[in-house]
Amino acid sequence: MTDAELEELLSDCPTLYHMAAAGSWPLIRTHGLLSTTALLDLCGVTGTARDAIESTRRPENVTIPFATKERVVIRDNKPMDDRGLDRCLLDGLTPTDWYRLLNARVFFWLTKERLLRLLSAGAYANSEHDVLELDSRALVSKWREAITLSPINSGCTKPYPHPRGLATFQSIAEYPYAHWRARRKRGERVVELAVSNGVVPVRPFVRRVVRMRKDIELTQLKL
Repeated sequence: MTDAELEELLSDCPTLYHMAAAGSWPLIRTHGLLSTTALLDLCGVTGTARDAIESTRRPENVTIPFATKERVVIRDNKPMDDRGLDRCLLDGLTPTDWYRLLNARVFFWLTKERLLRLLSAGAYANSEHDVLELDSRALVSKWREAITLSPINSGCTKPYPHPRGLATFQSIAEYPYAHWRARRKRGERVVELAVSNGVVPVRPFVRRVVRMRKDIELTQLKL
């Protein structure tokens, strides 16, 4: 991706969206927006308990006690399963490898349409969520070297498991934007933006935090 292409992407997608469990914002504000791997480090989770969270499918949210008597909620990954991953993984990767690759990153949608699609999906439609809206340009400027881009929803294998492998996550410089620009409309040329390990602190990049259920904004949370 050239600088001109990046400028086009940021103009088309000025806001990044991250969906967290309801009630997560206070801890995120204090400790930053952390990947699953970084959260497990923060909470001191090791051994088989860690492997069950970091290296396998999570059919439900996992709640972990934290030193401050608060609780960290690690989101499920229901839209993905081992059977689908076995069908679509490239480069000799296993489902365990893929879970670890995902868990080492924090993911953002680049359009509200993608966010609302996830919020309204069957697995999440009846739950409330804390949705963070972040300044795309500011975040990319600060975290550019830690960012990877993906042309697919890397955490979903349903209804069809699109092929994915080591080349799914590419740096901004390596991402084939021109290829996708010729094939997709604005807003869909990059599907996911991810930051390795996490964004700490995250508050400087956050414009709004909204408690949502499906496409309904229930309340705006204090920054």
